[in-house]
Amino acid sequence: MKIYTKTGDKGTTSLFGGTRVPKYHLRIEAYGTVDELNSYIGLIRDQKIDEHTSTILLKIQHELFILGSMLATPPEKKVLKNGKERLNIDKISKHSIELLENEIDAMNELLPDMTHFILPGGHTTVSYCHIARCICRRAERVSTHLSDESTIESEILIYLNRLSDYLFVLARKLTKDNRAQEIKWIPERIK
Repeated sequence: MKIYTKTGDKGTTSLFGGTRVPKYHLRIEAYGTVDELNSYIGLIRDQKIDEHTSTILLKIQHELFILGSMLATPPEKKVLKNGKERLNIDKISKHSIELLENEIDAMNELLPDMTHFILPGGHTTVSYCHIARCICRRAERVSTHLSDESTIESEILIYLNRLSDYLFVLARKLTKDNRAQEIKWIPERIK
């Protein structure tokens, strides 16, 4: 596979199925943000974390490639006139979403109740987690915007929403694992 094709030299790129669009297209922004998120999850996985979390993060990285391919496929390229799927791509499943929910629930069982908002930070790994969470929220916002203009599968938005929750709870778990301190956000009153 050749890395450079020169087909994007004039500011356009191909979606899955061959449609060419400008590189600033909302669909490109959506899956580009998912790609950015995937890179940060790789950075979290590269830290000193437990094997179970590393395995789940690797699974999430695979799921994000699936989600990106779903976003990269315009609706008109998905099905033929007879209703059959034109492009055979994997899809985010209900099982993928349930895995995130189960992981959130399992981590929450081990954490103290949250009584305040928490300031990001306290440990490098925790900070990477919060950055990934913010990128995930951006991916969700861009994908929601795309869904207003085009058809996308509802599982995309659900998965991104759940993943941002997972990353928040993971940041709390990693704070505990690394014996870091959670800093509560308590608004200071203006005097």
